[in-house]
Parts: sequence; structure tokens; C-alpha cells
Amino acid sequence: MKELNTIWMNGKLVPWKDATIHVLSHVVHYGSSFFEGIRSYNTEKGPAVLALTEHMERLTHSTRIYRTESPYSVAELCTAAIDTIKSNGLKGCYIRPVVYRGFGELGVNPLTCPIDTMIAVWEWGAYLGEDSLKNGVDVQVSSWTRITSNTLPGLSKAGGGYLNAQLAKIDSVQNGFADAIMLDNNQMVSEGSGANLFFVKNGVIYTPGMGSSILVGITRNIVMRIAADLGYKVEETTIPRGFIYTADEIFYTGTAIEVTPIRSVDKVKIGTGSFPVTMKIQEKFFDITRKGNDPYKLLTFF
Repeated sequence: MKELNTIWMNGKLVPWKDATIHVLSHVVHYGSSFFEGIRSYNTEKGPAVLALTEHMERLTHSTRIYRTESPYSVAELCTAAIDTIKSNGLKGCYIRPVVYRGFGELGVNPLTCPIDTMIAVWEWGAYLGEDSLKNGVDVQVSSWTRITSNTLPGLSKAGGGYLNAQLAKIDSVQNGFADAIMLDNNQMVSEGSGANLFFVKNGVIYTPGMGSSILVGITRNIVMRIAADLGYKVEETTIPRGFIYTADEIFYTGTAIEVTPIRSVDKVKIGTGSFPVTMKIQEKFFDITRKGNDPYKLLTFF
């Protein structure tokens, strides 16, 4: 990662090299952090952040589940994100806000530790490579089960929960795949290591619902609106593993991964190997994020 100028920490911009925490911070020992991944795009109509308010709202919801109320309002966090982008002279970039338990006392109980907040930005292209957006990726069904709602709630984008995602990602990469499909504790499809999933069958689009231990993705919600506007029926439902191999198309959605088709799962080609529905949705998504045509009022221009 290229070092930039500043990182926003607890209300002020500090030099990149000075954005540090104590090694005895609670987050280091117990994973008590909550974060978002947000993208700014250098659109044809100017630089803009996609769904900035929605992401910061989800961040505050993530912290609330773990009794870690953010010390900053959604509006303050949105302003801080824009200030950080400008301070680093960027237009298109990735934005990472984190709320975390800092240095205080050590022990499982986090409540005596301070709540700190930081926002960093950096340049980041296509998550799985530019080729993936056009030609799709090869993935596997992970042997690791997705975290469950009564262990590490998937509705919270908590740092500690991503140890589970790391296991799935590591296995998939070491086995020669780009990513994974994770099943929930009922052995139904949940999500990727860090992305939501959609399946196309006979012109209908299916996606796992909240009951399948998913993180309710911001991009997922945008894609559901796009698909409906394109005339597709979208169903949130439980999806058995066997359905994966009979789908006409499968694709990932997420801030980092955007709209990425899946061409094979467990070395089984999906459908005919083409992705007509996925590409129609991707085109509309890129019309918003690359051209700046925003019928949903999701872009914050700066």
C-alpha cells in the first residue's frame, strides 16, 4: 500500500506515519473493531462517494450491536471521510472508517476501554482484478461455515468476525480459486468471504436473506433496485448448495468486488459460461459509479 498524507483520527487529520495505536489496545487482543468499506469514484461528472450516508449508518448499527456506540454522528463521519479524501489529493479511492476499542484495561469486558475512530483512504482498483469484471472468476464452496447470528452476528461488520472470512479466503486462494462461497449453519448458501451472492435461474434472480447469516450489503441493496428496474423478479430466500450448480448465472456484489460474475464453482461451469443478466446489471451499476448518472441519489459529489 502506498503511503499517503493523512489519516483522520478522533476528530482531526494526522500525518500518515503518526496514525498509530498502543499495542495494549483492546482491539489488538480481542478484535473489538467495526468498519466499513466505501468507494469514491472519479465519475464523468466529477468525484463522488457511493452511498456514503448508508455506509456510515451501517457502521453505527454495527457498533450498537456490541454496545460500542460511535462517538461521532453519521453526518460528522461523512464530513470526515470527504475531508480525508481531499487531504490526500484523491478522487477515486477506497475509504475505510473504523470504530475500535482503544487502550484502557485488558480483559474480555470492553466497556472500560475508550472508543476510538479513524478514517483512512487509499487507491484501490478492481478487488479481484479488472479481468474478473468482464470474464468472471472461479470459486469453491468453502469447508468453513459462515458465522451464525447467535455467535458473531453477521449483521455487524465487526473486525473479529472476519477471522471466519479469512479462513475461507485462505483456503480458496491456496486451492487455486479466486474466492469462496460460504454456507450457513443450516448448510444453506450464505455469502462469499466478503461479498453477497446472487443467482439467476430462468430469468428470476435469487439471493440469500438475513436469515442466512449474511451481512446486508449496501451494494446488494443497490443491485436489487437496479434489477427490479430492469424488470427482473428478485427473491430473497434460502438457497441449498445443489442450486449453485444448476443456476444459469451467479455473481458477487460488494463495495470492493462491485458486480463480479462467477464462471465456475468447484470446477463446475455455471450455465453456458456467459453472464447476460449479470452484465446488464453491471452496466447499470457502472453507469452510476463511472458515468455519474444517479437516479437513486446515491452519490455524494465533492
